[in-house]
Amino acid sequence: MINYGKALLKIAGGDGVVSPAERAWLDAYQRKFGATEDVIAAYDNFDHQAADLKELLSGISTNVQTWTAAPHLIYHAIQMSSADGVYAEGERAKVVEAARTMNVGDDIVLTIEALIRLEKAAYDIRAALFHVTTID
Repeated sequence: MINYGKALLKIAGGDGVVSPAERAWLDAYQRKFGATEDVIAAYDNFDHQAADLKELLSGISTNVQTWTAAPHLIYHAIQMSSADGVYAEGERAKVVEAARTMNVGDDIVLTIEALIRLEKAAYDIRAALFHVTTID
């Protein structure tokens, strides 16, 4: 869980900074899946700029047969990188680097990016239909 989060920080920091919205996304995501405050605190002093993405990715393991980390990490990295409203080119470059390192094809990355745009559009439509005043 910690390496997964650190890899997400490295990717979202591909534009030079992890924005408060991106960090809030990571904290909420990890808490939703049972991360303790110790895990969340481990990110406070993490130097995403100095970290080696390949090393972080190689430290991710799972013991769940029905869950594969690679495509999920790409999905979550794009979500996190977009949490501040901007999916910057530097972030996208890190997503592609991570995907290629984990043998996730470029076509799958494009499909995941399209899925996230579709999810955002559906959210915006729902917000407009039901007069929700804030759109994330």
